[in-house]
Amino acid sequence: MVVTATFRTLYVFVIMELDSRRILHHNVTAHPTAEWTLQQFRETLADDHPYRFVIHDRDSIFSKELDKGVTDMGVRVLRTPVRAPMANSVCERFGETLRRECLDFLVPLNERHLRRVLKSRMTHFHHGRPHMSLGPGIPVPLQQSPPENGSRQGIPAGHVIRSKPVLGGLQHEYSLEKVAAWGSDGTIVDHNGYSNGI
Repeated sequence: MVVTATFRTLYVFVIMELDSRRILHHNVTAHPTAEWTLQQFRETLADDHPYRFVIHDRDSIFSKELDKGVTDMGVRVLRTPVRAPMANSVCERFGETLRRECLDFLVPLNERHLRRVLKSRMTHFHHGRPHMSLGPGIPVPLQQSPPENGSRQGIPAGHVIRSKPVLGGLQHEYSLEKVAAWGSDGTIVDHNGYSNGI
């Protein structure tokens, strides 16, 4: 639940793949209903999907009709025990992290603004935020693994660390980048070995 600058209450719905920690689908609504929630599952579990189970809590939004609709999509619905948030701890932790690292530091103006914030946050969550449960690792890394260095604390030779602000500087993503070198003829040689005359 998120409260906007105009005191409107919005609800964030998230479907997460437990193994990879990828967010498969997210959406925002002011009026969560079982029909709306079932549509979110339809958008996520379209056609041939590899999923066998859906785990959800016992919120009233997850009606018997919704469970039947999800079961008709070829997955088995597992309801968590009553008052047992640890039974779905990965998704519970995601909600806590989303609030602690993002929503506690800004107040969305409206539903559209919250959608934009969540889209940026999900991109960071997938491509830039390390997850200890993955090794530590990143669910969908955009870069190759850093080269072997011999020292866990040192930066590999010929590389620098770059910082990129996320959500207007609320958070940062860090990456290892090869630095350009000067060739013997005074040209810049990039990390791929190509030279650009000056």
